[in-house]
Amino acid sequence: MSTDVAEAVRTETVPNVGRPLDRVDGPAKATGEAKYAADHDYPGLAHAALVHATVARGRVTALDTEAARAVRGVIDVLTHENAPRMRPVKRFSLGSFVKGSSVNYLATDEVHWDGQPIAVVVAETPEAARYAASLVRATYEELPAAVDFAAEEPKAVPQKGNAMFSSAADKGDANAALAVAPVSVDLRFVTPPYNHNAIEPHATTAVWNGNRLTVHDGTQSIAFVRKHLAMRFGVPERDIRVLAPYVGGGFGGKGMVWAGTLLAVLAARATGRAVRLALTRQSVYRTVGGRTPTTQRVALGADRDGRLTALVHTSVARSGGMPEQVTSASRHLYAAETVHLRQNVVHLDLVPPTAMRAPGEAVGTFALESAVDELAWRLDMDPIELRMRNEPERDPLTGKAFSHRMLREAYALGAERFGWRERDPRAGAMRDGRWLVGMGVATAYHQPIRFPASVTVRMGADGAVVVRCGLHEIGVGAATVQRQIAADQLGVPLESVRVEVGDSDLPAGPIAAGSGQTASAAASVLAACDKLKRQLLALAGPPLRGRAIGDVQARDGGLFHGGGGQTYAAILAAAGRDHVEAAVKDGWVNFLARSARDGRRWVHGASGAHFCEVRVDADTGEVRVSRWLGVFDVGRVINAKTAAGQLRGGIVMGLGMALSEQTLVDPRTGRVVNASLSEYHVPVHADVPRIDVHCLDDPDPTTPLGLLGVGEVGVTGVPAAVANAVRHATGKRVADLPITLDKLL
Repeated sequence: MSTDVAEAVRTETVPNVGRPLDRVDGPAKATGEAKYAADHDYPGLAHAALVHATVARGRVTALDTEAARAVRGVIDVLTHENAPRMRPVKRFSLGSFVKGSSVNYLATDEVHWDGQPIAVVVAETPEAARYAASLVRATYEELPAAVDFAAEEPKAVPQKGNAMFSSAADKGDANAALAVAPVSVDLRFVTPPYNHNAIEPHATTAVWNGNRLTVHDGTQSIAFVRKHLAMRFGVPERDIRVLAPYVGGGFGGKGMVWAGTLLAVLAARATGRAVRLALTRQSVYRTVGGRTPTTQRVALGADRDGRLTALVHTSVARSGGMPEQVTSASRHLYAAETVHLRQNVVHLDLVPPTAMRAPGEAVGTFALESAVDELAWRLDMDPIELRMRNEPERDPLTGKAFSHRMLREAYALGAERFGWRERDPRAGAMRDGRWLVGMGVATAYHQPIRFPASVTVRMGADGAVVVRCGLHEIGVGAATVQRQIAADQLGVPLESVRVEVGDSDLPAGPIAAGSGQTASAAASVLAACDKLKRQLLALAGPPLRGRAIGDVQARDGGLFHGGGGQTYAAILAAAGRDHVEAAVKDGWVNFLARSARDGRRWVHGASGAHFCEVRVDADTGEVRVSRWLGVFDVGRVINAKTAAGQLRGGIVMGLGMALSEQTLVDPRTGRVVNASLSEYHVPVHADVPRIDVHCLDDPDPTTPLGLLGVGEVGVTGVPAAVANAVRHATGKRVADLPITLDKLL
């Protein structure tokens, strides 16, 4: 039989999509081969360190840099008096979308927060740079500053809406309905500020070659960083290359362009040297935004059967930076007859807040799901039953159809697996020795965003496939899942597919945010693979010639119809081609049109049910989470292993929010006083129980491959599930996070 014709019997292959495959970047990271932003060496590489302002608001009246300049190895000390000027941020531009702050660093003597960089020391070694930076002395004219969130809360003003989210909504008169509801709860919730603590602190290595710039940066938004740098330094985008093949965690903190990136590039231009600026952990706290604190009011009214007649959710958060959609979940989770949602903000003279895993929903679901649980106590009703009685058939505010929603199935399966029926409904009734045992549930909910993504797919004569897209590998397995998708679409072995990511010279990929990177890139990979197969079919000879694309199958390294076909290698060899390539370009015009079209028809959302068991020491108030189960509706699961890892990671992050994490800001000075991992308490292994995760794995029929989004839904609802379990164990409702033992004694 000719080598270009397949055997009559088809080879059965197992699809790659859905399998729990190891990440392709695993070996490089495990062996130390992977290079992060601070791992790139250049001839004459210099090192930079920041000098931070020590007042919250004011002007720098003098900077004494003499002692710093005298340190051996110091190349220069850049201040507002001698540094080259960066261009200001242009409003309403794509480059401005990722500005961490509007401050024009080293172009002004103004100080806007304690920690703002006011000078940069460049030296031959990082040790010399940091020591010299400690010797710079600043004199200030101090101005009145607002740094105490609680004190400024009465000055809150309405938050402005944006293209992605409206901050206010009403259905009927919820306050009037609340006033006459037979059963009601009206609670105030407080969440503290939180800081990012990715394993890799922010770092940038910048190199100028004339007017061409190369930047190695730990970023979640390669394309946006390039646009922002082009705007700030007056250089065409085509002359800037941003590389981030590996990023040691992002979670939103690396989605913006912060001072470290800008000042590394500025220092490299000023000194004519390659410059690396790697932030200390303390500098991350002082120059990179975190999650805003919030106060929230959730009031629920219900009839005596538990059907909601009123839902009121209002919040106060910080202004500036990325807006928090605190009331987002309250728009979609419950079929309340009336709804009133408002968001307000206050200005503070602190580093601007930014996105942090599930911005808005992570803290908003704490308040909403705690209030729903408290209403269940008032009604003497099982909290799962209360949720199911108010589960809407359509979106409560707009009446639109849900593209996919399996919360009932998630709760039913979770209750069975967790042993919910064994829960004694009485508060404080379950004990294990000195431990009070409690069980709680909460709903997880997050709306993913599909961003533009451009892709090329190349098929070589040897059967090798290269997928090229400026994706971000921030630890989620981005390259791995696109490899699985491409292999299945083209019917080739997984090992024959290579995915290139992390480079602005690649086709522009989506920002790694909004739980949308996988679905965004997958849509374009699917389209590119389809175009590639059409090209190959057009080149094919008998028995494929003249066949429609819908009549052939991609399998066994080629295209087949019935029992006959040709391998890709044979098609290319016969055509005298060494490769074929297909490209899909997806831009922001398409994004806006697609978002508007889909938004008119459906409400997309990933959801889930958290089941938590806690043990509370009856004498000390110590809280330990002893069991956890999460059941999620995230649409199609591309890689069972990486999806479970993402969901578990979100749950661990939520446990930190619930029990230990908080950024402590001195209300007199605006200084972060626990700017280190020894004092900012993230969960450690001893704090985390076995976490069981299950995905329903049911495709959303309205999205590419049925994907919804995995990265952020896991953290939503987690603090509420813990608080609800503590309420069951102790009878005490803790409404201000974290749940520390002093609040239970």
